Amino acid sequence: MSKFTTALKVTALILPLGLAGCATTSDLGKVAAKADAAQSTANEALAKANSAQSTATDALSKANAAQSTADQAMSTANAANQKADEANVKVERMFKKAMMK
Repeated sequence: MSKFTTALKVTALILPLGLAGCATTSDLGKVAAKADAAQSTANEALAKANSAQSTATDALSKANAAQSTADQAMSTANAANQKADEANVKVERMFKKAMMK
């Protein structure tokens, strides 16, 4: 065999491997780009979820404060109602005493 034939055979074996390696590198680049895009989308989704959680926590805090205010208002109204009932009882007693005279 001549050196030329040997070189031709080696080139015939190495060239397809080299081309396959280039195609694989290109495919890896595409896969890496898709992975980066997916990671970016996941990061955006996480940021939006965190923002929504923060908004929900704030809304819950405000709802709890509103409930506390409503409870205090109910307590004040009940106390006022009790005082009014007591005043009505006194007025009725006074009226009965006045009618007895």
